[in-house]
Amino acid sequence: MHRLILAVAAVGLGVLAASGPAAAAGLGEAAAVEHARMNALAGGPTNARDAELLERYGCYSGTRSAFCQGLAHPRRYHRARRRVYQH
Repeated sequence: MHRLILAVAAVGLGVLAASGPAAAAGLGEAAAVEHARMNALAGGPTNARDAELLERYGCYSGTRSAFCQGLAHPRRYHRARRRVYQH
């Protein structure tokens, strides 16, 4: 019985050790997104990576950063119509 418990514990530890790096990779991206959002709350993205993450995942609602306002309300450029003069 003692050997069975040790075998199950060893298999369980092996599974935990193998899943660690895979889970950490996903948490790294989530942490980077949260960091970028906090920088946006403080005034704007501080580097290109933060800007890229904010464009991909968005800012918190209510963030008053000019960068986030631009993401929420993109400018649409319209060409002015030409007036046709009749003679």
